Amino acid sequence: TNGYSLARKVFGIKNDPKPLRAFYPELGRKLGEELLEPHRCYYSELKPLLPKIKGLAHITGGGFEGNIPRILPKGLAAHINKDAWQVTPIFKLIQEKSKVTETEMYQVFNMGIGMVVICAPEQEKSVRGALAGGRVIGKVVPATTAGKVILS
Repeated sequence: TNGYSLARKVFGIKNDPKPLRAFYPELGRKLGEELLEPHRCYYSELKPLLPKIKGLAHITGGGFEGNIPRILPKGLAAHINKDAWQVTPIFKLIQEKSKVTETEMYQVFNMGIGMVVICAPEQEKSVRGALAGGRVIGKVVPATTAGKVILS
């Protein structure tokens, strides 16, 4: 649900819709179909878990660094392990075609992580188990000079 300006530029869609009809094997469909994929609505899955959740960050425009810090108290940071999930193919394709750095990709896009849920360690299994595709991608740590979000 974010980064469409960059996607239009990368694929040359601004004044020519033809690239939207191009089939990409790595996507398994046409570019236009991929870009029009509706985003996942998390509300129904998250509502019953709210008593166990300490923070939620919808990863939209601004990526990880623009969204996660808003839910962290002063003195805390999020250490995100980029190896904890497979980056969605559309983001790999955008990066390949645009030559945008990996750092910038994580600042602009969600890279396949639409929602970050923060809970106490003792709640992790039950929260993760209740969320389709839920996985641990990081942890909350004391803040350092490295910033509020550390991607490694």
